[in-house]
Amino acid sequence: PTRRSSDLITIGGAEFVLGVHEKNPNSFVTWKCKGKDDYYWGHYFTNLLAAQKDFCKRALEEIKAIEVMNKPPKANER
Repeated sequence: PTRRSSDLITIGGAEFVLGVHEKNPNSFVTWKCKGKDDYYWGHYFTNLLAAQKDFCKRALEEIKAIEVMNKPPKANER
């Protein structure tokens, strides 16, 4: 698979990548990636719009997880 630079977003320490297969233009995948070359948890699609939706969803889920981890405790939770 190949990707364009616009198909990559970095959230915290994770990257999310949307790839398009070079020889099969109807084959798409989104991956989570760490360290620029450790791709895992691939989600595969035959529709670009569905892959783009998943790409955005995965990035937003990572943002929400970071927000939860960084949220200061409420005054009565200390």
